[in-house]
Amino acid sequence: MSDPGNYAGSADRSIGQLVASATAEMSALVHDEIALAKAEVRQDVKRGAIGSVAFVVAGVLLLFTMPMLSFAAAYGIHNLGMGLAWSFLIVAGGFVLLAALLGLIGYRKFKKVKPPQKSIASAKQTAAVLQSAKPHPRPSLRADAIIERSGSTLAKNVEDRTGQDGAAAVARSST
Repeated sequence: MSDPGNYAGSADRSIGQLVASATAEMSALVHDEIALAKAEVRQDVKRGAIGSVAFVVAGVLLLFTMPMLSFAAAYGIHNLGMGLAWSFLIVAGGFVLLAALLGLIGYRKFKKVKPPQKSIASAKQTAAVLQSAKPHPRPSLRADAIIERSGSTLAKNVEDRTGQDGAAAVARSST
């Protein structure tokens, strides 16, 4: 049989072992959730890419059919008894009218576009608050205190060689 001390539900385990076990299981759960999310996103991206390619191909095919449809419309009008030149002129005029209508719709939609009022107001408010804010006073630190706090031996070496304040010499040499 198995040793009861090694069983995950054993009451003989310490609090530290239980916390370590829970942490390990939580970490494994998080990693598994991340892997699942990656797999789902990868699958959705693949579907989206395939859909995008299908739309692009459909658009290209539709673009290639436009001249054929234009010729068919012109020859259809010609078969109704109108001259060939007038037939092509009527089809071209229809495309010009359609383009003008779409251009007018686009112009009206662009005319309704306004700047983001709420974002601009928020940015102005933030700028006003930041302009009126005063920075907290910070005590100025001398160069020797900074170097001493960092544990640098450079200032001590300079002081030993030059005989002057090592921190001031290092500060002057670094500028």
